[in-house]
Amino acid sequence: MKAYVFPGQGAQFPGMGKELYDTNEKAKALFEQANEILGFRITDIMFEGTAEELKQTNVTQPAVFLDSVIKALVAEDFSPEMVAGHSLGEFSALVAAGALSFEDGLKLVAQRAAAMQKACEINPSTMAAVLGLTDEQVETLCNEVEDVVAANYNCPGQLVISGSKEGIETACVKAKEAGAKRALPLPVGGGFHSPMMEPAREELAAAIEATNFSAPSCPIYQNATAAPATDVETIKQNLVAQLTAPVKWTQSVQKMVEDGATDFVESGPGKVLQGLVKKIHRPANVSAI
Repeated sequence: MKAYVFPGQGAQFPGMGKELYDTNEKAKALFEQANEILGFRITDIMFEGTAEELKQTNVTQPAVFLDSVIKALVAEDFSPEMVAGHSLGEFSALVAAGALSFEDGLKLVAQRAAAMQKACEINPSTMAAVLGLTDEQVETLCNEVEDVVAANYNCPGQLVISGSKEGIETACVKAKEAGAKRALPLPVGGGFHSPMMEPAREELAAAIEATNFSAPSCPIYQNATAAPATDVETIKQNLVAQLTAPVKWTQSVQKMVEDGATDFVESGPGKVLQGLVKKIHRPANVSAI
């Protein structure tokens, strides 16, 4: 079975999407529609901007979404039997599977980015990657440090933690003492997928409720539960929960494999998810659109 996977924030790079824009008329029309919806020329930043300009949350999230979704929408043989997205990528997956229109998906992503930016200002926070410890060891460590939680279960031996700046600093020291190969703060705007994002969760919940969703063409394996969903109300609830809950990527890929996935195709900038899928399930076939 073929599963399509969509990356999240961090996959961006300068020049992303330009070749697609230049060589595909349908893609070009979608990019131009996005410029209109957003009210600024995001394509100028994607194609010619610096890495620093691309790193701003209000630019990064729609940019990664656009590159990911447009690749899927213009692909000739796009026929997913299951989909999943890492964090922001869940919105890309929903558009690709027909649960959200391109326009509504982009508007929600822009609202999500703005809400997260505000939450970061209200609750200054950050994230760190812990490498070389088991998930259980990192969870125990988080329980010992105030305001720190497990945020991204990326693959065995790689877990991202999220929380207050002081808490993350303390947790990194403890992780190294526990034998972690590395424990490094990430260059992100805030503590995503943690209680620090509660103000954003409330704002996004209202936006999702006001948006029209349809049943997807195939199951979507969602971050908050690592389980397949096709029911619209369930999808919406999990989408809201995702902002403050951990991204269960390891568990999602394991469940997809259990349900018959053999081929994982990444749609978006970079190859981050192909690498993670291989670390989670070595026999998987990985490729990109």
